Amino acid sequence: MDRREFMKGAALGVGAGVLGSMGLYSYSPLRRAFLPEVQRGTADIGVCKSVKVTNISETSWFDNGIFMNDVTGAGGLLVDQYTFNWAPFGNGKGIGKGSFEEGLKRIRHLLPHKLDEAWAIAKENSVHADNAGGYSCLVEIEDLEGKITRYLFDTGWNYEWMDTCFQREGIHTMLADGKIDAFIQTHEHMDHYWGFPAVTKYNPNIHVYTPNTFYPAGKEYLKACGHVGKWTEVPKGLHKLQPGVALYQFDCPIIFKVFGEMSLYCNVKDVGLVSITGCCHQGIILFADTAYKELAYEKDQFYGLYGGLHISPFDDWDPKYDDLVIGLKKWNLQQVGCNHCTGLITAQKFVDAGYPVVKGTARFRSKTTNYLGNGDVIKFPA
Repeated sequence: MDRREFMKGAALGVGAGVLGSMGLYSYSPLRRAFLPEVQRGTADIGVCKSVKVTNISETSWFDNGIFMNDVTGAGGLLVDQYTFNWAPFGNGKGIGKGSFEEGLKRIRHLLPHKLDEAWAIAKENSVHADNAGGYSCLVEIEDLEGKITRYLFDTGWNYEWMDTCFQREGIHTMLADGKIDAFIQTHEHMDHYWGFPAVTKYNPNIHVYTPNTFYPAGKEYLKACGHVGKWTEVPKGLHKLQPGVALYQFDCPIIFKVFGEMSLYCNVKDVGLVSITGCCHQGIILFADTAYKELAYEKDQFYGLYGGLHISPFDDWDPKYDDLVIGLKKWNLQQVGCNHCTGLITAQKFVDAGYPVVKGTARFRSKTTNYLGNGDVIKFPA
């Protein structure tokens, strides 16, 4: 993947103006440009018994105002994320003058074991490093025989924050003891990926899944963080992980010149489909429609949903988004655990519309009980 291909994709898909509006990508009928039309229920991924998700961190950054000032100062939403001068790739030259190569050179020798030292250097040379947080969750799949398989889903951004969150939830011990079977990197965005050395610090051999659309910088960073295990680059479409569980790689242009995102589909026996997202940049309607058209799942029931839904992440609500809220009713969801880039207003809209939103505890800097927040757990079925 290169940046020119990203811009071609953005133009083909929804256009730079609409893409820049972020949530509108979910709304646009052109969101389907990157997927073929398929018939209902053609793929059988098997079944699992249950799914449990532990939210490690859903807080990508702590202050929207600071973040958006950074975005504006660097040139906008279609600027390459590696040039923003955000930690850990700061080079000391100021907002919008960053360099992946220069920033990584300053800290590479400290990765992955001396994260405190690496982040201290990054903070000195970056803009607003303390505003960085991250998104990550632990997905535990129980098969029909009762065996548990664990997937770490994304790894956040801020080294200090993510290492603290991993220790809070016992993730560091699970990684070190080999109790997490694989790591799934949904997409290349900073708040989902740049905290990767907090994973390799404890298990450099873990099996990693990424979209096959990563840029050279993203691939280089994987190695620089000390990863030496198996690495599977997932192509567009369906990729089965185990009975009842599959990744789906959506080829879609995303803000900050990232391309491609994976989501997780789980077919729970006698219950229905459970879907887990990082950001759902492909659009919530496309996300749901793809499952309906691609997969055969129990009871034809789209049962549960967890993660960031990328409708109004900056709470800049547009009346058009109300159609998305209304449109989800056709799926008759039984459990909704929303957070991260869903947006606080969106979560409240879901509650007001009567969706079965699983409430959280608003701990550890999560901002609302309408979110399944940091440290909270959801199980499917309930």
